[in-house]
Amino acid sequence: MNDQNASSNDNARPDARLPKLTLVLGGARSGKSVHAESLIAAHLEADSATHRATYIATAEAGDGEMAQRIAAHRDRRGDQWRTVETLLGLGDAIADGTAHGEPVLVDCLTLWLSNVMHAGLDLQAETETLRDAIARAKGPVVCVSNEVGLGIVPASPLGREFRDAAGRLNQNIAAQADRVEFIAAGLPLTLKKETS
Repeated sequence: MNDQNASSNDNARPDARLPKLTLVLGGARSGKSVHAESLIAAHLEADSATHRATYIATAEAGDGEMAQRIAAHRDRRGDQWRTVETLLGLGDAIADGTAHGEPVLVDCLTLWLSNVMHAGLDLQAETETLRDAIARAKGPVVCVSNEVGLGIVPASPLGREFRDAAGRLNQNIAAQADRVEFIAAGLPLTLKKETS
C-alpha cells in the first residue's frame, strides 16, 4: 500500500497514543500548552474510538489581559475540544472529562496551586486528592505546569512558599507520570518515558 492510500490512522506515529499520565513542564511562553495540545491531537488521530478531548482550564479572567490569554488559548483549539473551567475541583473535572475514556488536558497545575493556596486549603490533602483522581481516570490525562524554580529566589516569603510548593507538586506528579517532557523555546526534551 502506498502512502497516498493509507488512512491518517495508519500514518499516525506509533507513540502517538497517550499513556495514563503525561506531565508537560516549562517556563512562561515556552510553548508547553501548544505542545500538550499537540500530544492530545495526535492521540485523537491515532485512536479511532476517541473523538473529543476536554480542556480543563484552571485560570480565572481577573483582568483584560488574562481574558485575552484565555481567549487566545480557546481560539487555537478546534471543535474536538470541550472546555471546562474549574478553580479548585480538579479531581472531579478529571473524573468527568475521562468518564468515557476520552483524554483531558489540565492547563495548568501552577494556577490550580495558586487557587488552592489562596483558598487556604490543605495543599497536601488536595495534592493527594488530585493524584487519586488521576489514578482512577478512565482516559489519558495530560497536565501542564510551570517550572518556576529556575529563576531568581523570590524576594517575599509568600513567593518563596509558592515556588517551593510548585516544586513539590511537580515532583509528586512527575513521580506518578508515565511520561514527562520539559519544553524550552518550543522544543520538547523527554525527561521520563515509561513503556508498558
